[in-house]
Amino acid sequence: MTVTSARMRWASRAQFFCSGFVFATWGVHIPTVKAHYQVNEAQLGFAMLAAGVGALLGLTQASRWIGRHGARRLAAVCGCTYALLLSSLLLAPSFVAVLALLAAFGVATSVFDVAINTEAAQLELRNGKPLMSGMHGMFSLGGMVGAASGGAAIAAGVAPQHHLTLVALVMALTIALSSRWMLPKEATAFPPSDDGFRLPRGALAVLGLLAALGLIAEGAIYDWSVLYLQQELGSAQQQAALAYGSFSAAMALARFGGDAMRARFAPAVLLRGSALLAAASMTLVLVTSNPWVALAGFAGVGVGFANVVPVLFAASARVPGVEPAQGIAAVSAAAYLGFMAGPPVIGFLAQISSLTVALYVVVAFAAALGASARYANSAETA
Repeated sequence: MTVTSARMRWASRAQFFCSGFVFATWGVHIPTVKAHYQVNEAQLGFAMLAAGVGALLGLTQASRWIGRHGARRLAAVCGCTYALLLSSLLLAPSFVAVLALLAAFGVATSVFDVAINTEAAQLELRNGKPLMSGMHGMFSLGGMVGAASGGAAIAAGVAPQHHLTLVALVMALTIALSSRWMLPKEATAFPPSDDGFRLPRGALAVLGLLAALGLIAEGAIYDWSVLYLQQELGSAQQQAALAYGSFSAAMALARFGGDAMRARFAPAVLLRGSALLAAASMTLVLVTSNPWVALAGFAGVGVGFANVVPVLFAASARVPGVEPAQGIAAVSAAAYLGFMAGPPVIGFLAQISSLTVALYVVVAFAAALGASARYANSAETA
């Protein structure tokens, strides 16, 4: 392994870490946003829907932009934009403006996501052995550190705006510097298709459906776990922030061992076991009244969902006749449909019943993913 290739891998890991850190900081401050703008769960669901719509719009252009400019440039531009938009969450003049801001946040997030996954897929192909789970482990590690530092900042009485601004500046600087060591443009650029974005078909459609099932459930944890502990179980916000942290920490640990699991087990076996563990763990979260037991349950959910996205994204980058960025963008689009639909549906269900009842959606979709896992084998070998 050359010094240059090692730097490329660490640059990619840094990008995934920053993505997770920024996303976790948003997750920790969801209750802050709710209180600041004095909105209910249904309105908060609309905010998450706006971010999801923005993400979906970004995915329709991601492969085209990466094809023209390369993953390196797109990661730098969209990653820095993604981080800096975080500092504006509490500065909008109205909640309507927050919706527009979150839509832009979603666009930047999704293009950044496709760019760094394209980079990781190319590094995996060059390396000749699995790397994707470890890269996504860095996303989860970033989520864990972001959630823990966010909880610590809240406990220390740091003003939310000061915390958001500091995180935005540090993450943007890290993304900008690490992008210098990514693969050159020629390694990830390709002639853009004149046909524009097309919904996934065949093997990509199967992978997209499986990813959607996983991200409906996973996204619910990202967006609602902190509020669940605070509102349903009566936890203080600094303890509630640990819900996201325990989920991300467990997911990170499982992902760092995920490449070895991917090398040993068929995709269907790994997905089925993972999904059933997630469903059982989420059930534990919802039936207990003890916040610490719930935190253990969230950790189990993290282990369960750890390798769903790495397995499916790596497979989408290897579909014959499809450029890695195009395959990842297509499967990401289907996944983001689930990611976009899940949080607002939970918000609406919470408004008419309770957040506890609404979060049984996570159990249902994790079980559905387990029941459908057998299709992953044929999709990956198509």
